[in-house]
Amino acid sequence: MKTRGDARPSPWTPATAFSGAGPSDEAVVRTSAQARRSVRRALATCLPIRPSQVDDLMLVASELVTNAQRHAGGVTDFAIGLGRDSVTISVSDSSPRTPQYTLHRELRPGGFGWPIVLHLCRQVTLDVRTDGKTVHAVVPFDR
Repeated sequence: MKTRGDARPSPWTPATAFSGAGPSDEAVVRTSAQARRSVRRALATCLPIRPSQVDDLMLVASELVTNAQRHAGGVTDFAIGLGRDSVTISVSDSSPRTPQYTLHRELRPGGFGWPIVLHLCRQVTLDVRTDGKTVHAVVPFDR
C-alpha cells in the first residue's frame, strides 16, 4: 500500500470512468449494494468478462464502501475506472485516518475486509487529505 499527497495523476489509463456522484440520486453510491450495482453497470460495457472477475470486483467495491461506512463516516465519492487490463475502484470518505491491517491471533468477527482488498488488488494507494481520504484499488482483469 502506498500513500500519496493531494496531487495525483489519474489512476487509470485513458478509457472510461464512471462516477458515483452524478446528477441523479440513482447514480450516487453510498451503500455496498449501490457499489455492486455500479460495478455491474460499468462492466456491462466490456463484456465478456469471467464471472470470477466480476465477483472479485464487486467484493473489492463492497469492502471499500463498508469500511468507509464503518470506520470513516460514510462514502463521499465513488468512481470506477476501466483500463485495458484493470479496473480501478476509488472510494472517498471524510476521515484522514488510514486503514489498519492487523493480524488477529484469536478468532473474532470482523477485520477481514482490508486484507481481502489487499489480496485481490494489483495495487492499492491512498490519497490522504486533511478533510478525508480516497482509496484507489486497482484490480487486474482479462478481457
